[in-house]
Amino acid sequence: MKPSELFRSLRSRNYRLYFTGQTISLIGTWMQRMAVSWLVFRLTHSSLMLGIVSFAGLIPAMLFSPYAGTLSDRHSRYRILLISQIASMMQSGLLAALVLLKYYNMTAIILLSIAQGVINAFDITSRQSLMVDLIDNKEDLPNAIGLNSSMVNLARLLGPAIAGVILSVFGEGICFLIDFLTFIAVIVSLLMMKLNLAPPERKNTSVWQGLKEGYSYLQLVPKVRAAILMLGAAGIFLMSFNTLTPVFAKDVFGGDAETYSWFASITGLGALGSAIYLAGLKPGKDMLKIIGVAGAVFALSVIMFSRVGSLPLALFFIMLSGAGMMAVIAATNTYVQTNVPGHMRGRMISYYAMAFQGALPVGSLLTGVVAHHIGAPRTVLFQGLAGLLCVIIFIWGIRRSRRRQAEQLQPAYSETIV
Repeated sequence: MKPSELFRSLRSRNYRLYFTGQTISLIGTWMQRMAVSWLVFRLTHSSLMLGIVSFAGLIPAMLFSPYAGTLSDRHSRYRILLISQIASMMQSGLLAALVLLKYYNMTAIILLSIAQGVINAFDITSRQSLMVDLIDNKEDLPNAIGLNSSMVNLARLLGPAIAGVILSVFGEGICFLIDFLTFIAVIVSLLMMKLNLAPPERKNTSVWQGLKEGYSYLQLVPKVRAAILMLGAAGIFLMSFNTLTPVFAKDVFGGDAETYSWFASITGLGALGSAIYLAGLKPGKDMLKIIGVAGAVFALSVIMFSRVGSLPLALFFIMLSGAGMMAVIAATNTYVQTNVPGHMRGRMISYYAMAFQGALPVGSLLTGVVAHHIGAPRTVLFQGLAGLLCVIIFIWGIRRSRRRQAEQLQPAYSETIV
């Protein structure tokens, strides 16, 4: 594929602005995530506390995403996104101030994590559902989603690498300060956009009625529902194993903050390769098949990561896990966005976000609790096995659904021939 085809969605000015601003901002975001986990583990040396802080930062997505999705279908998605970015900047500034002033208070860290989780619930639904409006040629939407995933994982590759150096030399506070400053880029890029958005459809029904409509619609589209449920299962059993990477870095492999940054960066490298592959796919690819294959790769690599005693092998398998994880996330996003009508997009994206970031805190908390009792390696092994079982059920369910669909079409085809 020609490079011009791989980056074809960047021909849209608004998406180009969005892509540039988000890339800079997300590097800071990944630096903050690294620094928060390392700060908590450095202060408490507790797997349980890592799980609690991760749970606090992610559980609001499960609680607020459906509401946020309904809101984005009824109000300006652009305005919601702009407000959420400004709020995220304020949260990062407060976190930076606390740490730079050496006010190491776990309650404050947990409360700020909860605040960021609430903001993210509105940010994700508005950002994902707005993306189609940033593209001039709607056929470029799958490419834009793939490039968006590439951007996230480029940031995931660079952010932890930079954070590893800064954590070792300057400490966590500078990471938080840099994250605060990077929000300037995304806010400026949003203000520079020239959007011609149709006014959202006004309805007399309540937001809660809109939530009910979204749930009812989800029951009518079993394949969309299956894809979202698979993403949720991956969040609970597979993605949450990253909660324990500080434990593996320090206690299993005898490393430090730099070792921890290797885990995050190499995961980002695998995810970046996967995202670039998906961005280059031609329209019409079977996204459900990609979800199944990627889920199997993800689960098997997590199992192998839990069993190896060599750091190079661990890095190899965690890179594969990043590739599998990103393919599941991006393929699910593409399938949902290309198989639901516009008036339902915000609500379906909210269920996607709830599965992606809502199931993850449950998994993170369970991971921390279980690891506290049986250790990190055994916990990750059980997570991989549970994830593999979910993948097998997903593949079986999709094949069964397709067989039923083919059987229903066969009589009609036979009658046409006769």
